[in-house]
Amino acid sequence: MTGIIAHRGYAAKFPENTMIAFQEAEKAKADGIELDVQLTKDGQLVVIHDEKIDRTTDGNGYVKDYLYEELKDFDAGVLKPSLKIKSSIPTLEEVLEWLKSNSLTCNIELKNGIFRYEGMEEKVVQLVRHYDLSERIVISSFNHYSIVHCYRLAPEIEIAPLLSDGLYMPWVYASSIQAKGFHPHYLAAPEEIIRQSLHAGIHVRPYTVNKKEVMQKLIEVGCTAFITDEPKEAILLRNQYEKTKRNGAH
Repeated sequence: MTGIIAHRGYAAKFPENTMIAFQEAEKAKADGIELDVQLTKDGQLVVIHDEKIDRTTDGNGYVKDYLYEELKDFDAGVLKPSLKIKSSIPTLEEVLEWLKSNSLTCNIELKNGIFRYEGMEEKVVQLVRHYDLSERIVISSFNHYSIVHCYRLAPEIEIAPLLSDGLYMPWVYASSIQAKGFHPHYLAAPEEIIRQSLHAGIHVRPYTVNKKEVMQKLIEVGCTAFITDEPKEAILLRNQYEKTKRNGAH
């Protein structure tokens, strides 16, 4: 059964990468969440997508130029003003602590393509191990050197390269860097690529899938999972498909 992973939490309806977005993804019955991490000036892992805080908060400037104490005063609820929810930028530690209360999986994306964020991999691995969540975490990044470094630090934590474009035989590439799967842009993952990857025992979890017809195709082809802003819609589609399949089997 295809897994449904809530992109930055339930991002279609709630402010992305905030605790409320993650909690609402759980309520919507998503199988997992996806989030992004950056490092503050004082080396704290914080959950935010952009290198700058301008788009997702009421502040401005780079994450790396703020101490965490300063960052947490900004409102991360501004993307959904109608909800009137004041939210702060969570730390990765906060999210992992919350994950202990449920059974969701979590895809941690390292946002270290623009700034190298020295020591980020060590900090992420240390926290995941501290909360004993290695079995439920996948570390992904567009920076493939970074995830290979994570694998060397912690071979028990799954890694997955992010791919924005088509790659020739991505299942071979994934397995060559010890990744059990890869996360392609959904346009870079035609059905044939998904089938061959799954046949080779490599997971495929495309992003960011918000169109119903694309969701439907991925569910039908038996894709491992996909990452979506619309977890509720995706779950409805999957349930309908599973029900039809069951009825058809009788």
